[in-house]
Amino acid sequence: MNATIRVSCGVWLAAMLAGCTSAPSKPEAVAHMIQPQRTTEHRGGDDLLTAGLGLEGLRAIAAPAFADPAHPTAAELRRRAIWANWRGIADLSPTGGYAQAYGSVASVPGREYSALAKVPGATQPHRVLVQVPDSFDTVKRCIVVTASSGSRGIYGAIAVAAPWGLPKGCAIAYTDKGAGTDYFDLDEQQGAREDGTLGALGTDALAFVPDAPVGASGVAVKHAHSKDNPEADWGRHVKQAAEFALAALDQAFPQAAPFRFDNTRVIAVGISNGGGAVLRASEEEGRWLDAVVAGEPNILAADAPGARSLYDYTTEAALLMPCALLDLPAESLPQPPLRAQVEPLWTARCATLKAAGLVTGGDAKAQAASARAQLKANGWTDEALVAGALSVGFDLWRAVAVTYASAYGRYGVGEHPCAFAFSAQNPDFSARAASAAERAAWLTDGSGIPPGAGVGIVDTKLAPPDFTLPGLQCLRALQTGTSDEARRVQAGIAQTAARFPRTRRPVVVIHGLDDGLVPPAFSSAPYVQAARAANPDVRYWQVRNAQHFDGFLALPAYGARYVPLLPYVYAALDQVSATLDGSRELPANALINAQPRGAGTVEASQLAIPR
Repeated sequence: MNATIRVSCGVWLAAMLAGCTSAPSKPEAVAHMIQPQRTTEHRGGDDLLTAGLGLEGLRAIAAPAFADPAHPTAAELRRRAIWANWRGIADLSPTGGYAQAYGSVASVPGREYSALAKVPGATQPHRVLVQVPDSFDTVKRCIVVTASSGSRGIYGAIAVAAPWGLPKGCAIAYTDKGAGTDYFDLDEQQGAREDGTLGALGTDALAFVPDAPVGASGVAVKHAHSKDNPEADWGRHVKQAAEFALAALDQAFPQAAPFRFDNTRVIAVGISNGGGAVLRASEEEGRWLDAVVAGEPNILAADAPGARSLYDYTTEAALLMPCALLDLPAESLPQPPLRAQVEPLWTARCATLKAAGLVTGGDAKAQAASARAQLKANGWTDEALVAGALSVGFDLWRAVAVTYASAYGRYGVGEHPCAFAFSAQNPDFSARAASAAERAAWLTDGSGIPPGAGVGIVDTKLAPPDFTLPGLQCLRALQTGTSDEARRVQAGIAQTAARFPRTRRPVVVIHGLDDGLVPPAFSSAPYVQAARAANPDVRYWQVRNAQHFDGFLALPAYGARYVPLLPYVYAALDQVSATLDGSRELPANALINAQPRGAGTVEASQLAIPR
């Protein structure tokens, strides 16, 4: 008999929305607001923006240490999570210009309010957190609501929203949008509590408890194993975080309560998956949201010309791109990956693709040309291929495909249609139990998508000569096939498609034209074209020489070639805020000819930010 564990995490309160009026002069009621479950003070050497680390501390190579590696405190976990998420999102290198040419690491004292919340119909919660600076202006009330990029934890957008909003006295509302780094150790039956420390199944309220077979081994990952397909609810996650911010402000400033959407400005901002989430939030009914800024958004405008789902182009790239890159001049690819190390692997991929009938050609050169031609015919630009080499080198395409296939199909532990799983691993990639120290650091060091933080992908289909190819072919067949499993995954993808807002508000979409992970041709460009029919106030900034990962610009070859995207996000926030104040017109559409730093340091003038 296949018994299952079904434990409810009952410490959060579900938010139920009351009806919204359409007249801007009337308040929008919000019933049964989620109440803060934990409040912490952050002053002196522990501020809201950098946890007291400052720019030098954020730049430190070594993560902030735990006094007891197996049992870190909630405060230690917070500081390390903030350090990790800043470094994962922003270019903090000395030549990157952060806090000089753009951005802020000012010390901002204040309070944090946090909770676990559920959107209606979900089985698992998402984390919500609000940072309230001591300088919050109860007269000119503002909330910046944001969602984590990628599948990151609750601080996964701190470098996006907080440097702009906190110094201006705005509260920052965060959601991990149902993904995050609340991994669950199936061997030890342990997971993260609301404060991030580890707790045991059955004795503690945990942030994620998987529906898993008794005796299951390895690691359950929330994005993959929640069975909620969280991407389908991104917009509701964001709106619920904004509602939570109102409840937190009521608690922080009772003398100024009530805080409501009709008396508090709300601007949504995010990048990557967070950018997609804030665009999806603009679909939510009511006059609760004043403006949106979305950077490099993962967004699917399903019926728009050129639109493709992340899963579609990810699985295509995972198969073909290693071979296709051989058709580009060696000097065109930045390092890493190191060409001398990866070229034999890419050549082997060409041969196995030829054997599988997926490319043509009698030698590696012809096979690479065939793979590149296929990608170009399907909408990839050479700029996206060059930047995509980084994702090939880090095996990111496979990591995304494994996790998202499970999420879209709402598969639980042990149910992946391609038999993938997650576990701590030995050097030979065989599964083993996690150590206490590894388990303690999952929350802070993980990205929400293995491999990383001591958790790897268990691929049961590994086989020579091209070890990962069988698993990748299985993942691709879930996109292109007609099996029951493929239809299940495809149905989950369809649930993530954008609808378009019926409320007119300023929206600025920003995308680097060299983005190799979420190419604009598949995402923002078709979305903007379709969204403008519903909302004429959508604006589009296209940035030359910008790719997807500001954090990788600390690598010299990438920093010399590409410009950061965050300066444009902050500038767009400045401009939509001024528009809402009535002091300027809407930002204009722009094709931005930004200039990379080369061997120098980023200067504001090189960025050519629209004014």
